[in-house]
Amino acid sequence: MFPLVSTSEEKSYNGGGIGSSNRMMDFLEEPIPGVGTYDDFNTIDWVREKSRDRDRHREITNKSKESTWALIHSVSDAFSGWLLMLLIGLLSGSLAGLIDISAHWMTDLKEGICTEGFWFNHEHCCWNSEHVTFEDRDKCPEWNSWSQLLISTDEGAFAYIVNYFMYVLWALLFAFLAVSLVKVFAPYACGSGIPEIKTILSGFIIRGYLGKWTLIIKTITLVLAVSSGLSLGKEGPLVHVACCCGNILCHCFNKYRKNEAKRREVLSAAAAAGVSVAFGAPIGGVLFSLEEVSYYFPLKTLWRSFFAALVAAFTLRSINPFGNSRLVLFYVEFHTPWHLFELVPFILLGIFGGLWGALFIRTNIAWCQKRKTTQLGKYPVIEVLVVTAITAILAFPNEYTRMSTSELISELFNDCGLLDSSKLCDYENRFNTSKGGELPDRPAGVGVYSAMWQLALTLILKIVITIFTFGMKIPSGLFIPSMAVGAIAGRLLGVGMEQLAYYHHDWAIFNSWCSQGADCITPGLYAMVGAAACLGGVTRMTVSLVVIMFELTGGLEYIVPLMAAAMTSKWVADALGREGIYDAHIRLNGYPFLEAKEEFAHKTLAMDVMKPRRNDPLLTVLTQDSMTVEDVETIISETTYSGFPVVVSRESQRLVGFVLRRDLIISIENARKKQDGVVSTSIIYFTEHSPPMPPYTPPTLKLRNILDLSPFTVTDLTPMEIVVDIFRKLGLRQCLVTHNGRLLGIITKKDVLKHIAQMANQDPDSILFN
Repeated sequence: MFPLVSTSEEKSYNGGGIGSSNRMMDFLEEPIPGVGTYDDFNTIDWVREKSRDRDRHREITNKSKESTWALIHSVSDAFSGWLLMLLIGLLSGSLAGLIDISAHWMTDLKEGICTEGFWFNHEHCCWNSEHVTFEDRDKCPEWNSWSQLLISTDEGAFAYIVNYFMYVLWALLFAFLAVSLVKVFAPYACGSGIPEIKTILSGFIIRGYLGKWTLIIKTITLVLAVSSGLSLGKEGPLVHVACCCGNILCHCFNKYRKNEAKRREVLSAAAAAGVSVAFGAPIGGVLFSLEEVSYYFPLKTLWRSFFAALVAAFTLRSINPFGNSRLVLFYVEFHTPWHLFELVPFILLGIFGGLWGALFIRTNIAWCQKRKTTQLGKYPVIEVLVVTAITAILAFPNEYTRMSTSELISELFNDCGLLDSSKLCDYENRFNTSKGGELPDRPAGVGVYSAMWQLALTLILKIVITIFTFGMKIPSGLFIPSMAVGAIAGRLLGVGMEQLAYYHHDWAIFNSWCSQGADCITPGLYAMVGAAACLGGVTRMTVSLVVIMFELTGGLEYIVPLMAAAMTSKWVADALGREGIYDAHIRLNGYPFLEAKEEFAHKTLAMDVMKPRRNDPLLTVLTQDSMTVEDVETIISETTYSGFPVVVSRESQRLVGFVLRRDLIISIENARKKQDGVVSTSIIYFTEHSPPMPPYTPPTLKLRNILDLSPFTVTDLTPMEIVVDIFRKLGLRQCLVTHNGRLLGIITKKDVLKHIAQMANQDPDSILFN
């Protein structure tokens, strides 16, 4: 039998097939509204969508030779894609700037307020002050902590308690508002959004996931979630925000509104724009969309993604949300070259990143599974508030956990100079140098040792709390927390290497390239490499990750250390588990995503996977010229299949074509309303010409133009390795199985996914949607 659809799909129907007769069905002037569209939680038919677009383009091209107006229409149709990319870039960049500015202000609001203007964050408040000194540039009379406002003093234990209480209170308020808005107005606004976007780009329909309400609520709650101090980032959700912008703007253009495959090309470009504004890395955004997110990425999409990412980055740069004329908060430039021996610690950081990535994925998926299968999932507000309270209470006493994660990464990436006041730069004899503004290797002072202990505690907290934070019912990105874990580990290792080189410069590993007092080791570089390693271990990115990291830092000469760490991280993580975090969440949610990177190595045949199986009832089919409207309606009402093969007769089982359920329902309903005389006993014909009928018989119903006359078929002895490859590369949603031209069965995308899961000793029933 045709495979059953999921429970959530039993009352929904899927889109129609492309048909052809003497006159191909004209999809530009749809004769029946609804034919050729899709319902929720269904997979699109890529082959049909591409055929529709070719027909549309061919008709426009032919008409352009007939009149000037048709030529203008043809030119505007060709230009509409670039105009759409421009709009997506402008909107994505503007929203990213708004989110950055708002999040920075609200994060500082937990610690105090500017009396000169409450809309100023801490940095901008003191910029405008005339009473600030260089040594205390973070302190100015215009910025008051909550203890100064409430009890008029910032000294003593009671003032500390007041600031502590207000910090936790603001964090809980922000988190409560975020989870409440998501729960009430837009449930799809939670999480990172990248697993769902990967699934949507593979051809799956999730209505409302990229809608206007999701965009509005995600933008607001992302600011609240980041400001609450939870261990999450805004970079992943910015990809979701950009894709929402792309989907909404698609409705302004018929070319993209009416074709799901064309719309997915736009969403691929929007994902690139999202990463471009998240990291200030336009090229990295394009590569991220190509490597990690997109399922179908033609050369034309590559150009348009590049343009959208460029416009988005330019827009964000014009807004200048960080006030440093940069696209990111943690832009740094290192001036010291690295040495070949340092590849050893860089590879060690790669091993750490791979181990952390594998550990995080396993523990986070186990926790999310527990959330889905226990009572915990029924109380998302309480879960968010408890995790926020624990995070805020543990974060406040440590200055490195109290600051925002982006500021922490900026601090860790920093290459210490003479003017830096950070504890990480508190070295002895720091002013005893002849090298201008650069510092040679030097013995660590009290501040550095204090910072090392605090960073070690920060590392433990980030590792543990991120596991429970990612996946809660609030917007939560994973890029920044992963980078923070790696940056802390890298900075710790970098300072260790620096001190080792200082005290043991005569060792064989140092004496050939590191003389006493020379500027040999750059701890900030180790932090950057560690950040790349941990992010790679979690997401399994490689090329796009390296490009993003060097775009962040501007250091082309550090590509080799980044590549070494990224590849080592991926190798180690893949050895412990093949899935990245996004693929793991796709599998956890049961989305029908057919991974293009995995190889199918099992020696099974199409006949082993097709439905019906040996002891199943016969396949439900329609005949081309002998079934009445009542017969077809009975089959539709008694089954939940997405479509039906059409054969010459039940005896011959010779395949004619394939018709989808939704198109049948819409066409029959439309005929009953608009075509006189169509009754239950009317014969349905899928043939080109209907035979002459006896007098007084009800009129026939011709449905050939909704019939797909070229459904994809394989023989029963086709290896499943080839079938899986066909499903991946052509984007099929079903494939018919024949033997000597006779129909035997059908294989759907869901059947392929279940078979792959079964071969991998996983639960085949975890695939929830069709």
